[in-house]
Amino acid sequence: MRIVLIPGLWLDGSAWDAVLPGLRAAGHDPVAVTLPGQGDGAVSATLEDQLDAVLAAIDRVSGPVEAPSARSGSRGVLVVGHSAASTLAWLAADRRRAQVAKVALVGGMPQADGAAYMPFFEPADGVVTFPGWEAFAGPDSDDLTPEHRAAFAAASHPVPEAVVTGIVRYTDARRHEVPVVMVCPEYSPDDAKAWLEAGEIPELTPAQHLTYADIDSGHWPMFSAPDALASLIASLAD
Repeated sequence: MRIVLIPGLWLDGSAWDAVLPGLRAAGHDPVAVTLPGQGDGAVSATLEDQLDAVLAAIDRVSGPVEAPSARSGSRGVLVVGHSAASTLAWLAADRRRAQVAKVALVGGMPQADGAAYMPFFEPADGVVTFPGWEAFAGPDSDDLTPEHRAAFAAASHPVPEAVVTGIVRYTDARRHEVPVVMVCPEYSPDDAKAWLEAGEIPELTPAQHLTYADIDSGHWPMFSAPDALASLIASLAD
């Protein structure tokens, strides 16, 4: 299956490097996206620019949205978003309903319509820099070795302010027909279900095919548990 992998805040496409071999060995065709402003020097990039990059990757692997093969679903794509990029993955389902066969949200959940993309970090000088590991002390990062943190640093970049402050807009209610999986790393599926039932994930409340998958890792399994993450994603694609 064709798989589009979207990195979360601060990370470029190389964050998925250790996951790609496992996906290919399982017979899948993965593509890791480097988002504008997160590795290409485009400091003025916007949220819309990042979404356009994701949609372009989907179009490259599946054909244009108007293609008959896309309409038939015969070339469906699994879109995987990590952390904040869970919103980008869900936006992709909204904009490319005919091509996106399934969405996997790794350690994240989509923002609601009208909300800012990621308002939890304060921009400075037009960007949001990684706040340091103290901000993620505990279950988020306990499994990261010094080598994992070095790999994270090598793949990390400041995120343009216009990305994190961009307003999320959905356009197609049929996105709720797309199967979506919440992959739970530093929290459990029971935690995610409780948040949903409490109304804390309103964008997924209408989802018609929502399931959960557990992975024993912190917030960045692509660094600390790449083989397990590849196996899990491959199972979702299968």
